[in-house]
Amino acid sequence: MSDGSRGDEPYDYVIVGGGTAGCVLAARLSEDPDCRVCVVEGGPSDVGDERVLRLRNWINLLETEYDYGYTTVEQPRGNSHIVHSRARVLGGCSSHNTLISFLPFPQDLREWVELGAEGWDPETVLPYRARLRNTIRPVAEKDRNAIAHDFVTAAVDALDVPVVDDFNARPFTEGAGFFSLAYDPATGHRSSASVAYLHPVLTRPNLTLKLESRAYRLMRAGDGRLTRALVRGADGTDVTVRAERELLLCAGAVDTPRLLMLSGIGPAGHLREVGVDVLTDLPGVGENLLDHPESVIVWETGPLPPNSAMDSDAGLFVRRDPREPGPDLMFHFYQVPFTANTERLGYPTPPHGVCMTPNIPKSRSRGRIWLRGPDPGTQPALDFRYFTDPEGHDERTVVDGLRIAREVAATGPLRDWLVREVAPGPGLTTDEELSEYGRRAAHTVYHPAGTCRMGADGDPLAVLDPQLRLRGERGVRVVDASVFPTQPTVNPMVTVLLAAERAVDLITGRAAPQREDAGAGWPPGAQGTPGTPGTQGMPGTPGTQGMER
Repeated sequence: MSDGSRGDEPYDYVIVGGGTAGCVLAARLSEDPDCRVCVVEGGPSDVGDERVLRLRNWINLLETEYDYGYTTVEQPRGNSHIVHSRARVLGGCSSHNTLISFLPFPQDLREWVELGAEGWDPETVLPYRARLRNTIRPVAEKDRNAIAHDFVTAAVDALDVPVVDDFNARPFTEGAGFFSLAYDPATGHRSSASVAYLHPVLTRPNLTLKLESRAYRLMRAGDGRLTRALVRGADGTDVTVRAERELLLCAGAVDTPRLLMLSGIGPAGHLREVGVDVLTDLPGVGENLLDHPESVIVWETGPLPPNSAMDSDAGLFVRRDPREPGPDLMFHFYQVPFTANTERLGYPTPPHGVCMTPNIPKSRSRGRIWLRGPDPGTQPALDFRYFTDPEGHDERTVVDGLRIAREVAATGPLRDWLVREVAPGPGLTTDEELSEYGRRAAHTVYHPAGTCRMGADGDPLAVLDPQLRLRGERGVRVVDASVFPTQPTVNPMVTVLLAAERAVDLITGRAAPQREDAGAGWPPGAQGTPGTPGTQGMPGTPGTQGMER
């Protein structure tokens, strides 16, 4: 092993993880031709890979060679069989998910500030929408099939909520409509972080991609900074890469804390128990595991229209509690019978079907991640502690969601499509029955977050400071969903993109975009040219173009 100079591969920045945030950092930092950037990505490239690039194929990527497929420990009050898909491909989960794209609500960012994340207020963060390179827009008309239209109509009529033409035009508390997606309707291809940020710049001589390579230990350099990473390539050989400026961890809410703990950075007692030498006692690493859990209700239908962007093109938001600043219940409407969990409970799979998925936007249950041992090849333990919040908020949300879904299904014109309710079936009606079913059939929309959260200096469980710097070490920052103090109400992919764009300014000292008053609504964004890399921003005019599974 070298002392931090001889034998190492030197770069200015080493980015561990070529996912949603890592692609942004790589593209932005390598804009300086004198800046050497290295990206370490565990999966293959997505360039030219139609399986990955075709958005509607997302469901066929789950539990394949593109998926790390992390499992959960026993969930006494939930579903113990959930596979938490984490993407193993350039672009990360933006190359693997449905690319549903929402700006974070202003109140979610204010919540971060209240928890010690100074400088992450909506007035600072939301103007970064103008820098986003992804082509983000509402589902195109040609992809809006008839049953999804009828779902929106039925939801509006049954629940007296508004139609939302563009969920990113302004903050909302409830409504039904077609989502905004990061995609090209003409081709059906993704506008993922890799497509939008990296594909146009892959030939830069100062940008190095180490694909199918995994960093499995971080080490201090000769100057004492934590800027070296031991990387194992696809051929099994190891190399040490060194960041002369900063090491940037973008491996996601599972693998970033896992890598830190394997390197001896985390709760000292736990690390000693599993045989890892302690480098820095940082008790918050792996704590505060967040998610957006949801359940499912399934109906049989006849044959459905073939057109769709990604088979979950429309959704519904409800605010049950008027004291809440935003929606407290969300539904995806799937034009496929999503039965992975209901089959396990003995329910049949209809040949044709649809489902609604009552989703908990602000889950109050908190989990944690820990190591099972010192071997980097051993999966970590994930315990989301689903439905364990003391007040029973999460359980009540799912029960209410199943009842509300039935109201929508009983309303025309959607009811005319439905043959019968398959799961849980009309025989289950009491709160106790719906709770038991809803929790056992629960799933995830693959939004783990919070496991290296940022916070104030006096917070003993804050892993990062508000500049995203790792506490107790020098030379390393974290940039991915693990930094979130709390979960955004909505699908978080765009929040990760915004955080990465902001991180570039924190790293380089570049000026942030002009602060705006985001108190009453979104700040104006740049009117970019759709589909043109480098110019597309989040639109700012209500009713025009809009902006994770």
